[in-house]
Amino acid sequence: MIIDQTIGQKMDALREHLPTEQSLLLPLLHEMQAKEGWISAEAMKEAANYLKLPFARVQEVVSFYTMYNRKPIGKKHVQVCTNVACYLRGADKLVEGLEKRLGIHCGQTTADGKYTLNEVECLAACGTAPVMQINDDYYEQLDENVINSIMDKLDRELTHG
Repeated sequence: MIIDQTIGQKMDALREHLPTEQSLLLPLLHEMQAKEGWISAEAMKEAANYLKLPFARVQEVVSFYTMYNRKPIGKKHVQVCTNVACYLRGADKLVEGLEKRLGIHCGQTTADGKYTLNEVECLAACGTAPVMQINDDYYEQLDENVINSIMDKLDRELTHG
């Protein structure tokens, strides 16, 4: 059971401010993902039952938004924007470099569970392209040297805790 008393209390507090059960879906999914790290089919069923929504509605939302992980991810979720502004400034080459460095392709997680790499459609920072997001942190105006520096720092964090 993912929706525990703490999550239930948070949803109860939000009900006072949100007009429908449907409007609670995004905050509920955020809480569930924060607890589990991803949104499984079982979690979607639980959310649908909790909010009395059709399972298909929950599944639509989870599959539409890239912020919801539909499978387990690594400790560091590396998301590189490859939309037009980032692409024109070399995001495709940065993705290739990250794939080579991590030994995985986009959509995969390293065997040690440290990194998951994904391309995303837009991180809403076109003016400082290319950009990537790692967990909740944004990195802008990237080039190969900047990415290598960021990844070196993350490698040290993950190795030495």
